Amino acid sequence: MKKRIGSYPRVRVEGGGRAVVGQAGGVLLVETVRKTGLDQAISAALTPWRKQRAVHDPGKILLDVALAVALGGDCLADVGMLRAEPGVFGPVASDPTVSRLVDTLAGAGPRALGAVRAARAQVRQHVWKLAGSSAPDADGQVTVDLDGVLVLAHSEKQDAAATWKKTFGHHPLMGFVDHGRGGSGEPVAGLLRPGNAGSNTAADHITTAQLALAQLPKHHRRGRRTLIRTDSGGGTHEFVAWLSARGRWLSYSVGMTITDAIHQAVLKVPASAWTPAAEPDGEVRDGAWVAELDAGSDCLKGWPKGMRLIARKERPHPGAQLRFTDADGLRLTCFATNTTGQKTARLELRHRQRARAEDRIRAARATGLRNLPLHDSAQNQIWLEIVQIALDLLAWMPMLALAGTARLWEPRRLRLRLLSAAAQLVTTARRRHLRFARHWPWTDVITEAIQRLAALPNPG
Repeated sequence: MKKRIGSYPRVRVEGGGRAVVGQAGGVLLVETVRKTGLDQAISAALTPWRKQRAVHDPGKILLDVALAVALGGDCLADVGMLRAEPGVFGPVASDPTVSRLVDTLAGAGPRALGAVRAARAQVRQHVWKLAGSSAPDADGQVTVDLDGVLVLAHSEKQDAAATWKKTFGHHPLMGFVDHGRGGSGEPVAGLLRPGNAGSNTAADHITTAQLALAQLPKHHRRGRRTLIRTDSGGGTHEFVAWLSARGRWLSYSVGMTITDAIHQAVLKVPASAWTPAAEPDGEVRDGAWVAELDAGSDCLKGWPKGMRLIARKERPHPGAQLRFTDADGLRLTCFATNTTGQKTARLELRHRQRARAEDRIRAARATGLRNLPLHDSAQNQIWLEIVQIALDLLAWMPMLALAGTARLWEPRRLRLRLLSAAAQLVTTARRRHLRFARHWPWTDVITEAIQRLAALPNPG
């Protein structure tokens, strides 16, 4: 009988290997940067902050950090992953140089942030044109979801405070473009806030909405081609009034807190007015109904003209705890919208799909937003911008290069299957070639994605 030595084969480990590239799948992100022109745009935007006789371009430094975050890094020093592979990522600045750039941009404040955001908006419009029918605005409409994110802090940092969940950290407000069921989503706004920032802060919602709209192509600012969607955190008089004032070109779907006035209005809705809730596949949902509240009810007094209130009642899940505002043993929710010409059930389904924002938040936490690694708020706002660039790349690359179910993969799966793949770097005829392992199950996905990126036109 053979002596058992364990469940796994025993191998000898030694250093000294050559021509082997770790994180070789990162070439997908590098090619996405090149084909979209993001490197040129960021470099041009940060020209005012490039010192004379500087060796490293500030735009390349910022993009290197964003690439490291996209590959799984969560601090500035993780740019060392790229520095170890110059054959794929080129020359990478030292850690002190990276830190000095972040400090410089943080000191420049809104001017530097505005330059980076303008570059992202410019590239985003180009990416959506390249994506064609896969772009989030292919049907002429864009949906932007606003939602808050709790980011924990484990040390004293500027503006870190106790949160409403009795944790300690920050409470940034984010905006994401929804790619729908056939894709993921991309960030278009990130407003860093103290941990004790309120959920119903109208001024913050207005600022975040303005940042998000500035990232969209200009033709989405007329004809109600953009939908702003929020949970009940956006259900304030000031924010809804701001949205309504732009009603000619902006639609909204905003969750509302069930007040006593709304509760009384729901009780007055006749049974014949309730219709079954809809599902994305077209099926009727059993145990859930929707209805529009009377436009003349007291609950609409003081709200902007043209606002509609739509309520939903459903049987609670087993073990769910009801609230005092729930009626007849059914859970109540409500939202406001200014959209007309669509069935109530369809509008309620559209609002319920705001839950996809939770997927975007999960992806952001897995891509540099698990914590804010720097001390000053101005520095962490730059970090938040870097995180958004990383998330942009992780959304644009699948949109432009992947097909089928691979386009739905979230950052963690992209890293495990594609970006972390190793390859052999071979130089022949003065050209570098990356050879991925033949036995790797997703090598074909990587090579086909590279071919799709190569077929795209080079930026002008």
